[in-house]
This record gives sequence, structure tokens and C-alpha cells, in this order.
Amino acid sequence: MSAPRQLPPRVGVWLIGARGSVATTVVAGCAALTAGLRPPTGLATETPAFARSGLPALSSLVFGGHDTLDCPLPKRAEQLAAGGVLPPGLPAAVEAELAAAEREIRPGGPLPGDTREEEELIAAFATDLRDFVRRLGLDRAVVVNVASTEPAPTEPAPTGAALPASSLYAAAALRAGCPYVNFTPSTGLHHPGLAGLAASSGLPYGGRDGKTGQTLLRSVLGPMFAQRALDVRAWSGTNLLGGGDGAALADPAAAAAKNAGKERVLADTLGTVPEGQVHIDDVPALGDWKTAWDHVAFDGFLGTRMVLQTIWQGCDSALAAPLVLDLARLLARAHELGLSGPRPELAFFFKDPVGDAPASLAEQYAELERFARRLSEEDGR
Repeated sequence: MSAPRQLPPRVGVWLIGARGSVATTVVAGCAALTAGLRPPTGLATETPAFARSGLPALSSLVFGGHDTLDCPLPKRAEQLAAGGVLPPGLPAAVEAELAAAEREIRPGGPLPGDTREEEELIAAFATDLRDFVRRLGLDRAVVVNVASTEPAPTEPAPTGAALPASSLYAAAALRAGCPYVNFTPSTGLHHPGLAGLAASSGLPYGGRDGKTGQTLLRSVLGPMFAQRALDVRAWSGTNLLGGGDGAALADPAAAAAKNAGKERVLADTLGTVPEGQVHIDDVPALGDWKTAWDHVAFDGFLGTRMVLQTIWQGCDSALAAPLVLDLARLLARAHELGLSGPRPELAFFFKDPVGDAPASLAEQYAELERFARRLSEEDGR
């Protein structure tokens, strides 16, 4: 008598901001790839370097999350298709998968007027996560924050300071035994009040603020100037964007949180912070599309003054979604193998990596490839 056929393990991806543009693109995109409707363009984990790493299959991913909005995922996908973010007809083709994820979205918080204490909110969020894993028979779940950017703290928060919403979700993830990724510039796990919990959790976690467009380019160009001994005098930038990101970043405090990561990349790759700032302008007519412009003034041999200008036009949701899938798969695999703590090997994906990580994109990718080999080797022990 043959042994019963074992079903492949299923992995949960719990999205904070589960009805937003990035989350909707993640769910719809994963369904499209699984069905063979689209190629896996943009997914590092679908390249040959990761073929033997034992990552969970895209078809094994199950989605849920928290959100304070009430627009259902199928409707949000239709809006994104109308704006050119998703291919025409895709929302209808993956409607069943979008509806399944919608059924797993739970109310987030705190909402205006919410009187629950921090501990009550954390406990409620953690209960939602545990229920998701138990009810659907998942092997594990990874929590990824893709919610709108919070205002930057005016000063480093003391250990006993109140936790912002992003940190409440991060605490709930650790309490529920879930690896955590903060794809936004919000505080999340970086709050000093969570340092002890993160250290004692035994869970792997990634960095902060996904590197998708302008900063991705800066992490390539910064090392180029440094390696060629060219003196960068000024580096200025402008971002024009609409949609939810544009509205959120119209708040100067939220924009400051976003810009801190862009400046950090230059400081790390150039060894100094050149003159110039990054400006973020909300242009609602652009919808989910954005334009990023950089102006770099530098000195060459004998002090010859020169300028490099770049223009990046793209869709943040389409740039971010494959990275979210990459990170969820990598952290799920790390968790499966019992790896814990900050994962500097994932610096390739972040403006603000955790742990001791190189700054240049090329070095970060080399670290990621080494991590891919380690995930494979750990399985063979």
C-alpha cells in the first residue's frame, strides 16, 4: 500500500495595509504567476541563483492581513487595472484569489476613537495572526508591513514611549511567532521598546523601507563616484507622485521619514552627505505612478565641474510587489531552518538594512547570493 501523498507546506503572508496598492498588486501578481499568466519579471528569488534554496513555491503562499480601509481587494484591483498598474483583464482572471485574500483581512487600528490600550491592540492583532495560521493549516506566516508611511518621530523615542501603529503590528508579529519585514520607513521594529522582544523572540527579521526606485539608483551611482574618486559636491532630488503614497507623504513629517533613507544611502556609499535635499510633491493626477529626478554636481580631474541628471519614471506598486514576495519567501525559509535575529543578508532590498551590511548594491547582491547558497546548504545537513 502506497503512503498517502503529502501536500506541500503552505506559508502565510500577512500584509499590514492589506487593501492598499502594493498589497493588492502582491496578491494579484502572485496569482497571475502561479497560473502562468505572466512571467516572474522582477523576482530575484525566481532567478537561477535561488533554484536550490528550498524557498516556498509561489503557489504555496496564502494571503491575509490587517487594514483600516474597507475597499474590497477585487474592487481595488479593478481600480489599479484602470490606472494601468495591473494588466487589463487580470483582476477578472484572478478574482477567486483576490476574494480568498479579502476574506482573510481583519480590522486594523487604532482608529480614531479607539479606546483600547496598547496591550489590548497587540493581543488582538496577534490573535488574528495565530487564528490565520491555525485555521488554514499553515506551516508558518511572515508579516510584511506595506501600510502608509507614518510621520517620523521628532526625536529618538525613549524606551517607555508610546508605540506607533507600525510598532504595535511588529510586536504582534513577534508575539504570534512570525518573522517580520517592515517595507515602509515607519518605526516598526526599530522602536527601542521592542528591542528586548526582538532579541528574545528567536525569529528572523528584515530591514526597513524597501529600495525600489530613486534610492535603488543612488545605491548604484554612489559607489561609482566613490570608486572613481570623483568629488560629489551636491546631490538634489525631486519626487512627483500621486495615489495613497502621495497623499501620505504630503505630510512633512511622513516625507521626512521617507527622505531619511534616501540620505542614508548617500552617506553610506559616499562617506559624506553632499549638499542638496530631496523634495516630495503630491500630484494626485499621477495616480500610482511617480517621477523621480536627480541632479548630481561633481568635480572631475583638475577640478573640472560636471553634472549628471537622471529621470526615473515608474509604478511603485509594480516595483515593490516582487520584492515583497522575495522577502516573504526568504524569511519563511530562514524561519524553517531555525535562523533568527536581524538578517543583514537582505540589505539588497532595503534603504535601512539591519545588522552589519555593505552599502553598495553590488556588494549587497553578493551577500544575498551567499545567503541563497546557505539556505541550500543548511537543508543538506
